[in-house]
Amino acid sequence: MTDSQERSLHELLSHSLVDIYVGASSIRFPLHEKLLCARSPFFQKIFHSSSSPFSTPRPTSKSPSKSKSFALPEDDTDAFTTFVGWLYGGSVSTPRSEADLGGLFELYLMGEKWAVKALCGETLEHVRDWYRESDTYPGLRRVQYIYANTSPESPMRRMLVSATARMLVTKDPDAEQPIPMHWDKALRKNGQLAVDLIRMVQEWRIEESKVPDARKGDIVGDVKKQGLGDAIEEKVDGEVEEAMKRGEVDDTLVNGDDEDSEEEVANSEDTQDEQGLLPNGVKTEDED
Repeated sequence: MTDSQERSLHELLSHSLVDIYVGASSIRFPLHEKLLCARSPFFQKIFHSSSSPFSTPRPTSKSPSKSKSFALPEDDTDAFTTFVGWLYGGSVSTPRSEADLGGLFELYLMGEKWAVKALCGETLEHVRDWYRESDTYPGLRRVQYIYANTSPESPMRRMLVSATARMLVTKDPDAEQPIPMHWDKALRKNGQLAVDLIRMVQEWRIEESKVPDARKGDIVGDVKKQGLGDAIEEKVDGEVEEAMKRGEVDDTLVNGDDEDSEEEVANSEDTQDEQGLLPNGVKTEDED
């Protein structure tokens, strides 16, 4: 917690208020200016930087007072309500279900946008604790949402990528779907996510001796164990069957019915000998 956040609450509850209008409906939130600016460098800059329209001298008693306001039309009102609760109460509610994580992710994104490090840190811990205690991993839509709204250096983004990498690496390779179908499709479309997962695994610094080395034949299961031999044979049989249906392959070549009998071979050789087709010096058994 920063020095400004450690300041007692009553010192920041000045008489000066600012109006924050949130969402498409412009819901009004009157907040104490000092408290808001002490917690967020973003709002400190909005209301007190030299370029701010609110940095003009305060009106005198003879001039009308001009209230300060700022609009956040793209932000979620429910998440902002949670932010206000944290602003005055100093804590974030613990999620009780996966559905509650949606609000926490929104709150985290607000924290990053407004540079409220304490809020980001607390929200991140709540999300991390939820996945650990429920023994679950982030869903694809959660990861995609954070990816679309954060930078590569975002702590929340890195946490979700690391958790996803662990889910994929520890997945049973003999399972029916080692990589869930929806994740498979997503990784094919989002190359950056796939690259980030590989980089995260590299950061784990796994001991080299524990990583299979295909150059030494040390792979997870051989062809026979994995049943790849049967799979290849079935694939070839299927391709031949399709070719036969198209008339590209004679079924006698596949079934072996074209093999000549010994009598047919002998008659063929006699015919070739009579026609002078056998190569010079080639003898049949009768000539010996």
